[in-house]
Amino acid sequence: MNNIKDRFSIKDLEHLTGIKAHTIRIWEKRYNLLEPKRTETNIRYYDLASFQKLLNVSYLNNNGYKISKIATIETQKIPQLVREIATETNIESHAINAFKLSMLNFDQALFYKTYESLNKEMTFEDIFFNIFIPLLTEIGLLWQTDTITPAHEHFISSLIRQKVLISTEKIQSKQTFKSEKTFVLYLPDNEIHELGLMFINHEILRHGYRSIFLGQSIPITSLLELKNYYEDIIFVSYFTIKPEKENLLNYLTEFDDLILKTSNTKFWVLGRMLNELDNDQLPKNVRAFSTIKALTKELEINA
Repeated sequence: MNNIKDRFSIKDLEHLTGIKAHTIRIWEKRYNLLEPKRTETNIRYYDLASFQKLLNVSYLNNNGYKISKIATIETQKIPQLVREIATETNIESHAINAFKLSMLNFDQALFYKTYESLNKEMTFEDIFFNIFIPLLTEIGLLWQTDTITPAHEHFISSLIRQKVLISTEKIQSKQTFKSEKTFVLYLPDNEIHELGLMFINHEILRHGYRSIFLGQSIPITSLLELKNYYEDIIFVSYFTIKPEKENLLNYLTEFDDLILKTSNTKFWVLGRMLNELDNDQLPKNVRAFSTIKALTKELEINA
């Protein structure tokens, strides 16, 4: 069975590239930039080569090339021109496009090649903030619009997870702790989206703090045991799909009642489910962060 997605509707191209379908049609008719194919039942579609070309055309257009000029460039020379510009200017956009192609084609070699190229110019932290986070945000939208399958999302997430783990292990191998403060990271019941929490774990360790990563689907009552081992604890959790909005405030209140009875125990939370909550409703020792970067800045302030 061939799992590679090799046929795209014009709506797929719009979602994948950010270029409006109307604009794609104009580029196609006026400049012959794309050549749609047809199924046996006469339905128009675009192949993987068309998608890749559109990404490159969009990249050149965003870097100052007029569409009329791009249309005069031989098709086989366009990728080389994109690579030349990417080495001088907007490497992030080029890398995100390469990772999208890797995902759509289940191409691990392209992922590793793109990552290694980035790693020569950027720190892992910059790669995660400037490339992986925007990429994952786009992938979430692509999944919601049925442009990609869950298999695509899991493929790219798994490869990013590998890179987080490798970088985390490098930090742990030479770490010394700067204080008695301990961070305990976990996800609530039925929450399985741990990539963001894994990177927070990486950042906590990088800033010299002890971190205990518990992972997915941990009941609140299971956290009580940690208080027998550590006195100065900050619990950290990431709410992507759980708790549901109607249960969110009750969850935080229960956490406060069971865990946050002492002043040296706090709870830091982030994730899109918090968009449903007014910060004024938060218990005293619960603090919400809008982004991973905001939480990281707090670590830097306390460093």
